[in-house]
Amino acid sequence: MFKHILLPVDGSPTSAHAVDKALALAEAFKSAVTLIYVIDPYAFTGVGTDLSYGQAEYLSAATAEGNEALRQARQVFEARGIEVSSAVVEGHAVYRAILDAAQAAHADLVVMGSHGRHGLEKLILGSVTSQVLSHAHLSVLVVRD
Repeated sequence: MFKHILLPVDGSPTSAHAVDKALALAEAFKSAVTLIYVIDPYAFTGVGTDLSYGQAEYLSAATAEGNEALRQARQVFEARGIEVSSAVVEGHAVYRAILDAAQAAHADLVVMGSHGRHGLEKLILGSVTSQVLSHAHLSVLVVRD
């Protein structure tokens, strides 16, 4: 049913639950899996040139964090013989980077965790998952804590 699953990961416990669900689906449907970790390369936009060195440090640290999250998730799939690829992806709008990666990979399912933020925290931080759901043209499985 699902030939290719896109799985955005962030190293969180919620993301680990999404890895488990995607693994079960990939095994059941013999699906290929693409793992991504999205970095906002413009996190320091508008804060002035004094922080340009901070931006370079941020990008380096975020890339290292992303590679570690991808390595951990990749091991899970490789241990079960699932075809898996992975990449750190840059995108100012994280939801758009996820959807662009799904299209580029020809994915027919996105499996992603939702941190379940509510109230003011959701208003301030937004919800990548809800943005993906509202803009996706493919199936999306949301895994909750």
